[in-house]
Amino acid sequence: MNSSHKQQWCGPCKFLSPILEKLKEEGLIKLLKEDLDKNRALGERYNVTAIPTLIFFNNGELLNHPIEVQGQLLVRNGLMVGAAGEPILRQIISKM
Repeated sequence: MNSSHKQQWCGPCKFLSPILEKLKEEGLIKLLKEDLDKNRALGERYNVTAIPTLIFFNNGELLNHPIEVQGQLLVRNGLMVGAAGEPILRQIISKM
């Protein structure tokens, strides 16, 4: 996900940030944010083509199985593009 610089203009980032912070405070996730304008190589490494993009890792490894929620593929090759509400993110986490 992108840094606070991006959050100034990125509506989905403003929506996602408090949800992700809450999940982090609950100990459900570790959260790292990256400004891809300053670190383009990282975005290229993980094929990030849109902001925000959530990249899921499990035990330090890129998540290698797809995750569907309510019949919709939301995470493929560790990547989820776009914003999802807290209930959807909790379901994704539970399927990791």
